[in-house]
Amino acid sequence: MLSTNQVQELLDILKTRFEKNMHRHEGLEWQHVLNKLEADPQKLWALNKMEETGGEPDVVDFDEKTGTYLFFDCAAESPKGRRSLCYDAQALASRKEHKPKDSAVNLASEWGIELLTETQYQYLQKFDRFDSKSSSWIKTPDDIRKLGGALFCDYRYGKVFTYHNGAESYYAARAFRACLSV
Repeated sequence: MLSTNQVQELLDILKTRFEKNMHRHEGLEWQHVLNKLEADPQKLWALNKMEETGGEPDVVDFDEKTGTYLFFDCAAESPKGRRSLCYDAQALASRKEHKPKDSAVNLASEWGIELLTETQYQYLQKFDRFDSKSSSWIKTPDDIRKLGGALFCDYRYGKVFTYHNGAESYYAARAFRACLSV
């Protein structure tokens, strides 16, 4: 769990980002988001992990049916503290040499967050332009993963592209973008 000082520091960062980027969450009020965050220390811990690794999480949606806010990583480039990771544990185990330190799916699971889906990645790009010099692993459908592949996205030439790689691959300019429901 986070200390009282860490919680306040994180909440200050999130509030400032929320207020600077109202185009991502028009019509939403910080006080309502704050109430949800203060009620769930585990979600604050997960948001802190997103922040510590350079994700710059921000609110991008509100689900009226469930009453939950959706935070996405909104850093301009794929989070630096999550780069050079292969896709998942199976991919990590398959590497015989030059293994990365971990996998995207494993870290996300440990932190209680999820990789963005392709649809979520496309949605994020409506707010700003992300990954113009980097790329991000996204949640890969089971049928692709069973064949050894994994998906990633980036923004180039005025378009969002979805590509594939072997799941065991990793690159210095590829991390993963995550989401968290609060």
